[in-house]
Amino acid sequence: MAATAKTASKILIVDDEPHIRMLLEETLETLEEEGVALLYAENGEEGLALIKEERPSLVFLDVMMPRMNGFDVCDWVKNKLALDGVYVVMLTAKGQEFDSQRGLESGADVYMTKPFRPSEVLMLARTVLGM
Repeated sequence: MAATAKTASKILIVDDEPHIRMLLEETLETLEEEGVALLYAENGEEGLALIKEERPSLVFLDVMMPRMNGFDVCDWVKNKLALDGVYVVMLTAKGQEFDSQRGLESGADVYMTKPFRPSEVLMLARTVLGM
């Protein structure tokens, strides 16, 4: 039986703010040269659908979004669908301890606040993807 090509790692960016998606894309685009695919969603519903379909290794997930907030998306991914191979980073302006706790309770692996340091985002992505 022939060996199959290794499936490329995928990173999904879910944020309703175009400038945040662009900043994350600019931060992570160097990983594309190493075979990582970058995917994008503009709201929680679209993000959840892409997670189900594409099974990204890593998701950068905003909290405050139309249609479905990040807490609910994360809860679906981690608890209802139990997708263990999907690492979720909640990336949000909501920096209160209560919000952070809620994010972790919904299943987020990491809770980061905006503004974020691009170097930290890239380092986290490399670590999660084993690069």
